[in-house]
Amino acid sequence: MQQRYVGASGLRVSRLALGAMTWGKDTDEHEARDQLIAFVEAGGTLVDTAHIYGDGASEELLGRLVGDVVTRDDVVIATKAGFGVRRGHATYDASRGTILAALDLSLRRLGVDHVDLWQMHVWDDRTPLDETLAALDTAVSSGRVAYIGISNYSGWQTAQAATWQRAVPGRAPITSTQVEYSLVNRAVEDEVLPAARATGLGVLPYSPLGKGVLTGKYRTGTPSGSRGASEHAGMLEEYLDDRGRGIVEAVVRAADGLGWTPLEVALVWVRDRPGVTAPIVGARTAAHLRAALATEAKELPPEIRVALDDVSGSGE
Repeated sequence: MQQRYVGASGLRVSRLALGAMTWGKDTDEHEARDQLIAFVEAGGTLVDTAHIYGDGASEELLGRLVGDVVTRDDVVIATKAGFGVRRGHATYDASRGTILAALDLSLRRLGVDHVDLWQMHVWDDRTPLDETLAALDTAVSSGRVAYIGISNYSGWQTAQAATWQRAVPGRAPITSTQVEYSLVNRAVEDEVLPAARATGLGVLPYSPLGKGVLTGKYRTGTPSGSRGASEHAGMLEEYLDDRGRGIVEAVVRAADGLGWTPLEVALVWVRDRPGVTAPIVGARTAAHLRAALATEAKELPPEIRVALDDVSGSGE
């Protein structure tokens, strides 16, 4: 698999990332093992998890597999902190004590002495930004983290955090931003992507298949066992409107004309957008992951790319 530098940094990763959000919950150890083996055998390196995923089960499962089925040097481990759930309510806490404690717990779960990319999961309005960024510096200077990133930051938040870190020599520069980005959700093109480009950040898109909508599987209903049939069904509603259906039909037509699958069309479109380092692919099974890995040798013809840009709303 082709490798790309993450933004202006020296960190190199595979141009597809493996998402482990469902590991230890919807994805059991057997499936996770098969996914990780298939991913690494295909040349994949970047595996993304978070302190909150599966209440820690995702990190623990990844930690058991690293050193067992793959070596530590085979993978670039990315995790996140700053977002949690307390008594059933989402919490946003990027204070120094909270995130550094979360990092130490992540390291224990993962069974490693450092993570390659540590990301702030969300923006925290109540914690001063300089406190959060100083904690990121501490994580790097202590050797617990190699590179730092952000996630779900708006355009101005991205620019402010990245500029702050580059303003004074010796601070750890922000390397990446992780955001939702797909043919059915191009909102980040207005402000976030320009901010990332201006400050040298690599972009790691999550939900590159529009939460599964762009695979075409919801065209005629909701398959049993799919995300739409689960407790996550409400997450899909915004992409199942007339606009979303129009984009899906365009993707299906493009796939038919190319002899590809809709998944391949949608994923390659995101993968090759300006500034994108690696879309994060979360798969329920190793078979689903292999379908995504099959995109490696594919490239969208310019006329198809332009047509998809037009039907989904230009963000250039």
